[in-house]
Amino acid sequence: MPSCTPAARDREEALTDPGFGKHFTDHMATASWSSHRGWHDLKVGPLEGFRLHPAASVLHYAQEIFEGLKAYRHADGSIWLFRPEANAARFARSARRLALPVLDEDLFLDAVTELVRADKAWVPGHGQEHSLYIRPFMFASEPFLGVRAAMEAKFCVIASPSGAYFPEGPTGISLWVSRTLTRAAEGGTGAAKCGGNYATGLAAQAEARANGCDQVLYLDAAEHEWLEESGTMNLFIATSDGELITPALGTILEGVTRDSILKLAPEHGLTPVERRIGLAEVQERCAAGTITEIFATGTAAALTPIVSLRADGFEITVGTGNPGLHTLDLREHLLAIQYGDRPDRHGWLRRVA
Repeated sequence: MPSCTPAARDREEALTDPGFGKHFTDHMATASWSSHRGWHDLKVGPLEGFRLHPAASVLHYAQEIFEGLKAYRHADGSIWLFRPEANAARFARSARRLALPVLDEDLFLDAVTELVRADKAWVPGHGQEHSLYIRPFMFASEPFLGVRAAMEAKFCVIASPSGAYFPEGPTGISLWVSRTLTRAAEGGTGAAKCGGNYATGLAAQAEARANGCDQVLYLDAAEHEWLEESGTMNLFIATSDGELITPALGTILEGVTRDSILKLAPEHGLTPVERRIGLAEVQERCAAGTITEIFATGTAAALTPIVSLRADGFEITVGTGNPGLHTLDLREHLLAIQYGDRPDRHGWLRRVA
């Protein structure tokens, strides 16, 4: 039997313990845009660095957006994407908000699909909650220091094998409620998936860690009362009377996992409710026992149990202080659909290889 090539050995080692965002596949999908040519030079080629002029607009005015989705290998070896159409639509919405050119949603899907096919050997095997994380992004590349929308842009898709977010199983995290740092305001970029939102969140994450918590819980920018997001994740609250409450859209990201959980909730005896929910209500209802579970959703971890909230002046234990049954059941349900171990009754999966 022939020995593996160095590249194949590197890939095997990376797939054994992929972590998150540490290893990258062999290829990338790219396209260029200009105001006079439109989109052109769409291709899948070797993974390589960009050459940027020091005056590239993205370096000075942060005109940039991105997406995150995953490819999953099923038990029969086939490879599937989960709701990529939702990512394509959100990418277009983000582009409009950041004054970037809108990429046709079919081209977005083609780029993601062709990259996964080119690097299908990098998609981890079925089981262990391993997957291939896919990162499409776009940035303003025009070398120009005037403050206006750039007339040149680059689109790219890269991929990275991803391990289980909770290798030992979800045990629950604590949230620090920030009363000084906010994520977004009405009319801002909160509903767009852009790098600037994440850059401004790093200080809040550091604040949470400094106070002994795993992540931050943002409140609204106007009254500092209404719950918004948990770090990079959407928030859900389960109640004793069977409601599953999540903050309404507007200044938060319209998460694909968020929407999926809202659709799965009735199958678990929960009534989904999208509305404003205040910190005072959460404190009162946790103390009374009528809020039984809190969890966060996102592409990386699927569902993350939240077992405590802390801020200056209070600390709350959620429910029993352990991950709740609804949280764990919904998480298992979603992952089972993604990995092909449970019927996809919603038509969410798209086969690519």
